Amino acid sequence: MARRFELIVFDWDGTLLDSAGAIVASIQAAAVDLGLAPPSEKRARHVIGLGLRDALRYALPQLGEEHHPELANRYRHHYLAQDGQLNLFDGAEELVRHLAAEGYLLAVATGKSRLGLDRAMAASGLSACFHASRCADECHSKPHPEMLEELMEELGVPPELTLMIGDTTHDLEMAANAGVAALAIAHGAHERAALEALAPVYCAGSMADLADWLSRHG
Repeated sequence: MARRFELIVFDWDGTLLDSAGAIVASIQAAAVDLGLAPPSEKRARHVIGLGLRDALRYALPQLGEEHHPELANRYRHHYLAQDGQLNLFDGAEELVRHLAAEGYLLAVATGKSRLGLDRAMAASGLSACFHASRCADECHSKPHPEMLEELMEELGVPPELTLMIGDTTHDLEMAANAGVAALAIAHGAHERAALEALAPVYCAGSMADLADWLSRHG
């Protein structure tokens, strides 16, 4: 049976890596460092997946732009202090390795910086499984479609054969803007109801659920 998709693009934080809690805590701690009231967990979770500049602008709208570099530095300080303790979701490594072995083209589209993604992928041991990646400091931030458009052009795959998998509405909106099917996974940053409101092809509850759907529909 012919495959529905040739290219599968994963978000990283909150989709493959269980890092949403660390990101929220780092944003809140960075705000405190600057003498600001920290954003609520809901507000901090909403920005996961965005580029750092857009994320901090939304999380702390009261802070002047001139203070964003300092805030970004404090965020990186707190995140890197726990970065080495973060793990892939259960089943994520096995799924990625299986898809690569099955001959799918795999890519990553992330709100991380290039430096951050390269470090995270190296730590995961999965770098060799991915054929391409795009980061927020190389492209427009999600939900702009540029990351997906560049990945599809680089790998020679049209939108109708591409699937975006992510845990945030930013991922799903980016896919829609690029004319690409989107699959949500509800174990990360955004709530299931918000994800389902954007009508993904499926909303998985776990990595095992995602693997099962891909085995039947991918």
